[in-house]
Amino acid sequence: MKKFIAMLMAAAMMMAMVACGNTASNNGNSSNNGGSADEGGSTDGTVVIRIGGIGPLTGDNAVYGVATQLGAQVAVDEINALGGPIQFEYNFQDDTGVAETAVSAYNTLKDWEADIIYGCTTTGPSVTISAETYADRYFQLTPSASSTDVTAGKDNVFQMCFTDPNQGVTAADYISANSLGSKIGVIYNNGDAYSTGIAEAFIAHAEEIGLEVVATETYPSDKNTDYNVQLNACKDAGADLVFLPIYYSPASLILAQASAMGYAPTFFGADGMDGILTMDGFDASLAEGLMLMTPFNADATDDATVNFVESYKELSDGVIPNQFAADGYDCIYAIYAALQNIEGLADMDHEALCEALIAAFTAEDFSVDGLTGSGMSWSTSGEISKDPVVVVIQDGAYVTM
Repeated sequence: MKKFIAMLMAAAMMMAMVACGNTASNNGNSSNNGGSADEGGSTDGTVVIRIGGIGPLTGDNAVYGVATQLGAQVAVDEINALGGPIQFEYNFQDDTGVAETAVSAYNTLKDWEADIIYGCTTTGPSVTISAETYADRYFQLTPSASSTDVTAGKDNVFQMCFTDPNQGVTAADYISANSLGSKIGVIYNNGDAYSTGIAEAFIAHAEEIGLEVVATETYPSDKNTDYNVQLNACKDAGADLVFLPIYYSPASLILAQASAMGYAPTFFGADGMDGILTMDGFDASLAEGLMLMTPFNADATDDATVNFVESYKELSDGVIPNQFAADGYDCIYAIYAALQNIEGLADMDHEALCEALIAAFTAEDFSVDGLTGSGMSWSTSGEISKDPVVVVIQDGAYVTM
């Protein structure tokens, strides 16, 4: 299976990419719930699967939503360009990063007669929508919502990224194993499920493995702009490494304010830190030496990464893709791989397709090689298994450690 998917991705990347807009009906195909020749199939044996995406294209978290939208678009274009018996239509709706808006986006995709739900991008909307898809029996794969609340009790919901607790545990293990700091400070957003989930798991596991946490500091929201109190607490406690399980926007302010006060510990972030180098107005030199966990390095030189980066930049007017884009790309290829293991696609409505995809994703021999990991597989809880990657920023670029 691994070799097959690797060969498939390599072949797809050699094809000319079919450029599309933000929402697309590729190759002029149409479908209704994936079904028969006059529904989702066609008289030539092609089955058209409608993938409905949800994420923030506007608002504070738009950088993440646009990345997941366009990353998936690259994969859709490649797969459709293959001209195989499975073709995709793709429709991505803006949820602005808000749960209520996500419900409206989801209803729009149901009216469009989506077969599969790709998303949401952020955790809050994903928790809300996963309850809806569970009740309606849509298969759902999120590229980046990492809270266990997204999948808990819902057999139809799967994640491409690590769960928050796993990130916290893995980060603590990595810091300890590599002796990156003797005294650890933690600064996190206690008003955000993503940040809190990682931080709490990190702190608990650090105690278990003998990693000394000397300062635990919180702030109430991503609208916070002054972190001097938190930084001074870490500095006064002698923290030589500060763990930041937060998004890159507040992290950029923390790095700037730490520099201004002359405090220079090692800063270590989770995957929400990815994208800080491309943030408008940010002085990239402030991130020199920053370490972060990310499953994707756009500076890697393997053919798969190079081809993806080039294709993504064509769609995004030159923007370099972050891990959220790569996660989105891998989501589409994982769905594509699973669909090829399902018989009778042309006769399935979205409920039947949901059950078939659950069985395919959780099959013992199912695994996928992608941009964000090799041998990726899923448990019945929807959680992914893949190797973590840690990078350090050197000379304005990611270097895999």
